[in-house]
Amino acid sequence: MIVNKGTLVLGVIVGSAVGAALGVLFAPDKGSNTREYIKDESLNVVDVIKKDASVLKEDLTESVKVGKAKFNQEIGVVANKASHKADIIIDFIEKGLSALKEKNKKFQNS
Repeated sequence: MIVNKGTLVLGVIVGSAVGAALGVLFAPDKGSNTREYIKDESLNVVDVIKKDASVLKEDLTESVKVGKAKFNQEIGVVANKASHKADIIIDFIEKGLSALKEKNKKFQNS
């Protein structure tokens, strides 16, 4: 099974919520201690989410950089091919014009 970061974050959140709920239900400690425990665990979950979000942001930023570089490279290739094709078309048109000029000369001389 492939686990991605989104699935991992969701698992951490759900696991923490279930753990906290079970902790409250089976807590042998005083309410104030249980509340403190829940507060600490909630802060831990927030820290994990922040770290995962930071890693995800870095991954996305790197992916965008790589995608942008590849896009720019492909645009360069396409522009080069288009330029080459334009040269071929211009040569073809120039040859056609040359042929028309020759026919026009012959027509004018007759």
